[in-house]
Amino acid sequence: MKKIIIPLSYMGSGSSAVTDLVSEFENVNNKFGSFEYVFLHCPNGVFDLEDKLLTGNNALRSDEALHQFLKTMKNLFDKKYYWVGNYNKIISPNFYQRCIQYVDELTDFKLDNYWYIQENTNLIMGFKLAIRKVLYYISFKKINLKKPLLYKTMYLSYPNEIKFYQISKKFINDVFAMIDNGDDDLLLDQLLLPHNLFRAENYFDDNVKMIVVDRDPRDVFISNKYNWGLENCGVPYSYDVKTFCEQYKKIRLTEKKYNNKNVLKIHFEDLIYNYEKTLKKIIEFLGYENKKHILKKQRFNPDKSIVNTQLFNNEKYLEESKYIAKELKEYLYNFPYKYEKSDEDKIF
Repeated sequence: MKKIIIPLSYMGSGSSAVTDLVSEFENVNNKFGSFEYVFLHCPNGVFDLEDKLLTGNNALRSDEALHQFLKTMKNLFDKKYYWVGNYNKIISPNFYQRCIQYVDELTDFKLDNYWYIQENTNLIMGFKLAIRKVLYYISFKKINLKKPLLYKTMYLSYPNEIKFYQISKKFINDVFAMIDNGDDDLLLDQLLLPHNLFRAENYFDDNVKMIVVDRDPRDVFISNKYNWGLENCGVPYSYDVKTFCEQYKKIRLTEKKYNNKNVLKIHFEDLIYNYEKTLKKIIEFLGYENKKHILKKQRFNPDKSIVNTQLFNNEKYLEESKYIAKELKEYLYNFPYKYEKSDEDKIF
């Protein structure tokens, strides 16, 4: 069975480095590079369905959950220039139809009734309601048009855990099959986030391998504020160092414990300062062979990526770096030596 390899990280901590590294191996499909597949963990994605249907469900909540899921998947499918979208091309022209089938399989009842979610007005509905009221009164209450609604049919679902996970796992495996019908392993960046790892065993078989990439928060902050942010492609961390530390702590503390043999945790810095040792660890974890590493250092080169480390040693960032080192000391990386950058070095 081919493997599904998922690099994941803590926003800007280096999952793309693992994506680049693993893509150097023979028989690994990485057609769209570091494209981030978000349909599981995005708002109103599969994991939100799990929470709404299995934990927060009630007599009518499932209707909102299933309709919002379809609306979100339609956006991911249709929007060509949405940077996490364009699933019509990146996954398959059949993706959205499979989403409809997935919702049908989860739905227990379809009703032509309505509730307040469907009555939430917009400009067009307001115009229709006004016409409806005018006709009602000028016809002396003989003409009473149907009430305009956001959508007509209610979808009601009350699954137990066995049913939900069984149907969802089949949906996810079908999506994997859509992405590639060959025998190559699939490399899907950010299909999960570290905060979702406690869910993984309910959705995946043993052929799914997850590699979590951590990184020294000092370099995450500096890269985000002084490099990515200036290029208008930053990650949503605060640029204020005190707020950043508070935010970072809270994000890390939201993670739930898990015990999964198919998860490997590494540091971005170990890919550079302990390249061969870390490479060996990844090869063993994935069940690969050294001889399959046919493009070694052609997509991820530790000799080049080292310029992205120890940014905090720059005097310009010293005050902020010292504050992070004090507040987030449990997340710092123990560098084996101090790397001195030259004037020609450029962060990338």
